[in-house]
Amino acid sequence: MPKATPINYIKDFDELTFLRNRTPKTTDAEAAPSFKTLSDYRDGGLFIGHFAGKSEWERHRQGDEIVQVIEGSTTLVLLQEGNEHQFFLRQGQIMVIPQSTWHRFESLQGVKILTVTPQPTDHSETFPE
Repeated sequence: MPKATPINYIKDFDELTFLRNRTPKTTDAEAAPSFKTLSDYRDGGLFIGHFAGKSEWERHRQGDEIVQVIEGSTTLVLLQEGNEHQFFLRQGQIMVIPQSTWHRFESLQGVKILTVTPQPTDHSETFPE
């Protein structure tokens, strides 16, 4: 059984490189210095990221995802019933993204996020069908 260990995510954010122009075509290798796995959790993990720009579409078929904005702001775009719904989130706000809901991030100025994300994650560069 793993030991319980405190996590100092503020220190961990200091170790990340700010990804200034994230796009749906940003590769995993390009994004790697801007994201970190803090801990395993259930069938996924606890993650942080620091970026600006637009992400690709993603969804998590094994469970809900929890997103918390630590610093900055982002628009979280969810695809529900075939329509895009935009939710503006800023520092201190949290949102639960329902299981299997396609979503993406748009952050012009930059955001630091902490997520509890089930795996696996499906990705799509274009609007998912």
